[in-house]
Amino acid sequence: MNEKDNRKIEIRAGITDRLRKTGTYMFLSIWGIIVLFPFYWMLLSSVKSYGSYNSEYVPRFFTTSPTLENYVTAFTAVPLARYFANTLIFTLVTTCIMMLVVILSAFAFARLDFKGKNIVFSLFLSLMMIPNELVIITNFVTITNLNLRNTFTGLILPSVTSVFYIYLLKENFEQIPEELYKAAKVDGTSDFRYLWKVMLPISKPTIVTITILKVIECWNSYVWPRLITDNSNYFLVSNGIQEIRENGFGRENVPAMMAAVVVISFPLVVLFLIFRHKIMAGVARGGTKG
Repeated sequence: MNEKDNRKIEIRAGITDRLRKTGTYMFLSIWGIIVLFPFYWMLLSSVKSYGSYNSEYVPRFFTTSPTLENYVTAFTAVPLARYFANTLIFTLVTTCIMMLVVILSAFAFARLDFKGKNIVFSLFLSLMMIPNELVIITNFVTITNLNLRNTFTGLILPSVTSVFYIYLLKENFEQIPEELYKAAKVDGTSDFRYLWKVMLPISKPTIVTITILKVIECWNSYVWPRLITDNSNYFLVSNGIQEIRENGFGRENVPAMMAAVVVISFPLVVLFLIFRHKIMAGVARGGTKG
């Protein structure tokens, strides 16, 4: 095979590679548009006036007269600010308590030696096999018997632990060489100091990931808050949407409802955009052993 033939092969390979990349980017672009379109439509609808939206027999994909009136309505027609405050309290307190429980539990299963540890952990993992519906029923009966309905305590208590997060962090802790732990014990370092100074900094990506996922979970929580609270003073933003629809704007005022949804979704979108790299790194690290 001469140099001319080699050159033709290289040109064909280059064209094939460019076509493959072009096709991949086109597919990803189309898929991205499909995924992002609902968010665009939500944002677009939120800046359309009530009259303009209802006069569109054929939906328009842009507006020439955007308005922020719907956002004002979202905060005045219903106590949306109170729902935000309730959700913020619920999210912060639940996440802080859960992280304390998860970190200490994962450390105990990963580094401490006690009788029956493997059996206890296996039984612990078996809890993941129980349907959520059964857990909700049990929690509802327990919270009701304790007279904790329509309280923040009743909202928070069932969400302060997670078997999956304990398992994820335990696997991450076990990737840290055990020799470090033994050396620290020889130097007289306490377990809590070793956990704080060594394990937590090394496992920071996974811890950040768990924290963010829990924040998102709490912010989007719907079934349990809806079940355990019937007092609007304890409604979260996810539960307040139904009141917004029925008592605030009415079923026909879609732009105002979309404005409320945009306001509710905005903190989570910003949170994900800021910490997206840490989330990916934490999940990848948690699922890789060795």
